[in-house]
Amino acid sequence: MPFETTLVRSPGSGGWVFAPVPAEHAPDSAGPFGRVPVTATVDGSTWATSVWRDRRAGWLLAVPARVRRGKDDGDVVTVEVTVDPTRM
Repeated sequence: MPFETTLVRSPGSGGWVFAPVPAEHAPDSAGPFGRVPVTATVDGSTWATSVWRDRRAGWLLAVPARVRRGKDDGDVVTVEVTVDPTRM
């Protein structure tokens, strides 16, 4: 099920940009290293990746520049994540 979330850039130069994943859309549990393989869709672009759980920030999806298409920190995106059991 899709949801809207606001992109967040990690501090420092060259910091990654993440789409926080609300608990109701996150995996039930974390895999090795806190990661879970997923198929992610952000604003219509779909790719195989992982989400991971950060102790302070919750579940995060790293969104590469090629997917963001000019969007950055503070911009709202539509996201869908589906756990990929074939990659667990």
